Amino acid sequence: MVVPSRTGLSAAVAAAVMLSAPVMLGGGVKAEERINWLKTPAAAARRSLQSPPPLPSPPSLPPQTYRYRLAPGDRLVTSVFKIDGYEAQVQVLSDGTINLPRLGTVDVWGLTLEEARQRITDGYSQFLRRPLVYLDLVEQRPVRITVTGQVLRPGVFTLPVNGSGSAGGSGTLTGVGSDGGGWPTMIDVIQKAGGISASGDLARLELLRPSPSPGGPTQSFVFDYLNVLKNGGFAPNPLIYDGDSIRVHKATTPINVDLLTTAASNFAPSAINVQVVGEVLSPGVVQVGSNAPLSRAILASGGVTRRGSSKRVDLIRMDGQGRTTVKQLRYDPNAVLSSVNNPPLRNGDVVVVDRNNFTKVTDTMADAMLPLEPIVDAASVFRLLGMPTGVGSSSRNR
Repeated sequence: MVVPSRTGLSAAVAAAVMLSAPVMLGGGVKAEERINWLKTPAAAARRSLQSPPPLPSPPSLPPQTYRYRLAPGDRLVTSVFKIDGYEAQVQVLSDGTINLPRLGTVDVWGLTLEEARQRITDGYSQFLRRPLVYLDLVEQRPVRITVTGQVLRPGVFTLPVNGSGSAGGSGTLTGVGSDGGGWPTMIDVIQKAGGISASGDLARLELLRPSPSPGGPTQSFVFDYLNVLKNGGFAPNPLIYDGDSIRVHKATTPINVDLLTTAASNFAPSAINVQVVGEVLSPGVVQVGSNAPLSRAILASGGVTRRGSSKRVDLIRMDGQGRTTVKQLRYDPNAVLSSVNNPPLRNGDVVVVDRNNFTKVTDTMADAMLPLEPIVDAASVFRLLGMPTGVGSSSRNR
């Protein structure tokens, strides 16, 4: 078949028609395949253009606009430019004032360094012509902070900024910044309070900060460290200032993964004290890891003796309100953590391993025979010696 053509373009079109004719006429390609072949891959293009899922936003941090405000205990050095006799190194007294040369008492409590410098400048301006005052902070006062909630030692702590720590009325502290000094952080304070207890929620650590302006509302910041430890990411560690308060909330429905994650972190205490008594090889106080199960404390005491019963283990626990609860459990070393018979332990728990039934019967018989032991022993000795016993002589006399 010859197709006449006048130009090269018409010849190319004719050739394309010739090549496609066998396919269209031969029926080798089904109708739906031809339809799909003619469709444009719009869906695939849309899938390729989809943006990846957004990353989780970092937690909100306290604003960095915090200005240090003077209070009792701060040490200051002040001078006036090119004027002798005005140099002084003073400490803010308990009433929030300082005493300066030729000016007297100046109230600086609650002022920033710039505000205090301006107040001193205004005072010297009464008898000096345009004084240029220098004011520097040479030693900060200790940071006093309150820690409440689910920690081992809640209370008020005093944390020096550049030195070894001291107790603030609720325990002994070992020094903030023992790894090299520096300003105390939120994690430092929780560690100094003994760490998070077994019922603490690592996903809800609340930082309460007084308002920078007098009479303003208290600022609240909540941090989720549990999600960071489980999934990775940014771990905030805000600085702690004087007057701040940290509250560790109680976990509502903790799961094993959360308990193990918290126990393996440096938020939890390295060890807790549990007293194990009863039918164990080494009764007494044992140290186990934070959130350790009941079975681990019994194994740390040497395990259950032959006189003990694995069907009767009492867990005695006192809550924060002084109420004591006693739970009867079964000792099962293979039980899963947080199961009914293997709950996580808390600091101060008492575990009592009871006797088995056979031991109870034998002990009862031994206690019943205890008053008769001297008589039985004397009669046995008399019989061995061939001497008349008191019981036999009295019967013969009758």
